[in-house]
Amino acid sequence: MTTIRRFITSALFFAALVYLWHFLVERGTWSSILLPDPAAVWAYLVGAVKDGTLLSASVVTMRRLLIGYGIGIVAGIPLGLLTARFRFFSDTIGVLALGLQTLPSVCWVPLTLLWFGQTEAAMLFVVVMGSLWSMVIATDNGVRNVPPIFSRAARTMGAKPIYTMIFVMLPASLPFIVSGMKQGWAFAWRSLMAAEIYVSILTGFGLGQLLDNGRALSAMDQVIGIMIVIIVIGLLADKILFSPWERFLHRRWGTGRA
Repeated sequence: MTTIRRFITSALFFAALVYLWHFLVERGTWSSILLPDPAAVWAYLVGAVKDGTLLSASVVTMRRLLIGYGIGIVAGIPLGLLTARFRFFSDTIGVLALGLQTLPSVCWVPLTLLWFGQTEAAMLFVVVMGSLWSMVIATDNGVRNVPPIFSRAARTMGAKPIYTMIFVMLPASLPFIVSGMKQGWAFAWRSLMAAEIYVSILTGFGLGQLLDNGRALSAMDQVIGIMIVIIVIGLLADKILFSPWERFLHRRWGTGRA
C-alpha cells in the first residue's frame, strides 16, 4: 500500500509540473521557440519513435555506455583493493583517484580528441574516465569500513591474505561498492553525453548527438524531448537495477540502511 501511495504522489507531482509548464507556455511567459508546449515535445518523441530515430540513438548510446562503464568497473575494483591494502598504492593511485574524480568529464574531451581523433575510442575513454575513479574510491572506502574482526577471523582459520581479500573483504564491502557503481553510472552517463556532443563520428548516432542537432537547428522540442529520455533512462537504471541491489546488500551485511 505504501508503494502505491508513493507512486501516486510521484505521478501527481510530475503531472503538476507538466501542467505548470503548459500554463507558462500558454500565458506567454517565454516564447514557444525557447520553451515549446509539452504537446509539441510529445509529438516529437512519438515521431522519433515511429521513424526509429530514437530507438537507434538509444541503442548506440547504451552500447557505448555499457562498454565504457564495464571497463571502469573491471579496472576500478582491483585498483581500489590495492589502495585499501597497500600504503604505496594509497599514497599514489588513491591520491590520483581523489584528484581526477573532481575533474569534470568534459575536460577530457579536448585531450581525447587529440589522442584518439573522432573515433569510438575517444567516446569510450571519456566514459571510462568518468566511472573508473568512483569505483576505485568506493572499493577503497568499502574495504576500509569492513569490521576488522572479519579479517582476523579469516586469518585465525588459516586463510591466506589473497584469499581473505577476495572472499572475505570484497564481499563484505559490496554495499559500498554498489554505491560506487551507482555513482559511477551517473558519472559515466554524464561523460558520454559530453563526448557525444563534442565528438562527431559516423559509426553511430547517439542521444547526445540528437541533442546537439536540436540545439543547432533551434528545435527545442527535440532538445527537451531528448533531455527527458536521458532522465527517464537514468531513473529506470536507478530504480530497477541499483536501488534494490543496494538495499538488499545493506540488509544482508547489516550496514544500517533500509
